[in-house]
Amino acid sequence: MKIRLKINGAIITAALVLLVIFPAFFLRSAKVGFWDELTEIFGVSAILLGQLFRASARGYKAEHSQNGRTLIQGGPYNLVRNPMYLGIFLIGVGIVLILFEWWVACVFLAVFATRYILPIFKEEKKLLALFPKDYPAYCCRVPRFFPSFNMLAQKDISEYLPLRLSWLKKEIGAVLAVLSATLLLESWEDIKSQGVRIYFKESIGIFAIILSFVILCVYLVRQTAASRKENVADKS
Repeated sequence: MKIRLKINGAIITAALVLLVIFPAFFLRSAKVGFWDELTEIFGVSAILLGQLFRASARGYKAEHSQNGRTLIQGGPYNLVRNPMYLGIFLIGVGIVLILFEWWVACVFLAVFATRYILPIFKEEKKLLALFPKDYPAYCCRVPRFFPSFNMLAQKDISEYLPLRLSWLKKEIGAVLAVLSATLLLESWEDIKSQGVRIYFKESIGIFAIILSFVILCVYLVRQTAASRKENVADKS
């Protein structure tokens, strides 16, 4: 874990250094238009959804893995086999959509693939050795990375993304840090080129997405708590 954090830290540091030295080369110029506003809204949505995947996956794993003795197949792991990596991917895509030139998306995809594909295969090999009977069946049933639309339509979102307030508290710092830094940089560029009034008009959609995210989190927390009470009642 420490090695992984060091590598991720080095990548982030290198990206920040390049961004500081060559901002005009990487950052997308501020524009006023429907497609730019839509891109920013999709970007914010991707960041928030990615953080939600990470919070749900980490919390669910910590609660159900029994220190690695159990193959986790429920919650977000019933949607994709690597929900935490999917969360990281969505966050990265969101940042690119909000801030960067389109060609940076290709760089991000290349870095992401180089950084995470090998660990994913290593983890799968380890899980296959630990659970030789259950893991192959699990792989046949659940996709590795991207969920299928059929699976998404079959159940309520709270069944795929259970959430507890304690899980969210552990991730809230990362949520605020990533979103605030991204929006600050984006808003600074917009205000310089368009002015404060126009920027606030354009920000209505972003605020609506953030509010929707808060409402979704409240819903997921309540549904998860209700589901837990039902399970306890059934067992008793």
